[in-house]
Amino acid sequence: MMDMPSPQESTPRSNAAELRSLSPQALRQVIRRQDHTGPTMGLAPGYLQGNLAILPQAQAFDFLLFCQRNPKPCPIIGLAEAGAVNLPELGQDIDIRSDLPAYRVFRNGIPQQTVADLDALWREDLVSFVIGCSFSFEEALEEAGIPLRHLQAGSNVPMYRTSISTVPAGAFSGPLVVSMRAFPSWDAIHAILLSDRFRLAHGAPVHIGEPAQIGIKDLDTPDFGDPPYMEEGDIPVFWACGVTPQLALRHCGADLAITHAPGHMLVTDLPSSAAEARLSGLSSFRPSDSPNP
Repeated sequence: MMDMPSPQESTPRSNAAELRSLSPQALRQVIRRQDHTGPTMGLAPGYLQGNLAILPQAQAFDFLLFCQRNPKPCPIIGLAEAGAVNLPELGQDIDIRSDLPAYRVFRNGIPQQTVADLDALWREDLVSFVIGCSFSFEEALEEAGIPLRHLQAGSNVPMYRTSISTVPAGAFSGPLVVSMRAFPSWDAIHAILLSDRFRLAHGAPVHIGEPAQIGIKDLDTPDFGDPPYMEEGDIPVFWACGVTPQLALRHCGADLAITHAPGHMLVTDLPSSAAEARLSGLSSFRPSDSPNP
């Protein structure tokens, strides 16, 4: 069961094309004004998006160590000093308190509320971590002609707790969370190869096929996001997910912790290629090179 529903998209669907055409800076301004409070999937194509984790300085080192020990779900792309609200390496005008469409607030490890900004919650001891997001490799899949069912349906990607344990660090530990995308067999193979190039966006999948093998009992009931859209013959493919830290911080001892609401990311000024580690021979691989299934 979901432990907290994601905020519903409030931006009219008729604005989707206009939003998609905005630069990252312009899109952040729209979000800062709270004119878009929905998911950021498909927006600012060509630019890297990031998950968010904000913790008191007392827990920040252990969290950094947790990310280093679990690079698949937690690839760090940005880190601010205590009290800093700007991340100039990700975008000159970023204000971490207002530039995500929705934030989840945890008190003593328990999710308490979802808010549109952090103005009333900000403290000088808070340290912000920005973690790579799988939305960045979805763009490469779309460009390769690989259909993404959740984007076609206008829904958020489904995310699940698994029976796979992360590597603990200090008080941080917990299960790996995965996101799932379903494909026909040949597209699944191509998606695996393409995503492996995006090491700062979770890289290659952690599991393919039978959900029960990683502890997922009901594919139709995700813990986060929306139920999946699948067609006959589709193969489920599972990637490490940046929601993983939201479970790891439950018992870390922090009186306050803040994350992104699932699917509601920070859009940066970094090109998506910043997450890509090009591998020999893959850059020229295209669906047209493949045999018919």
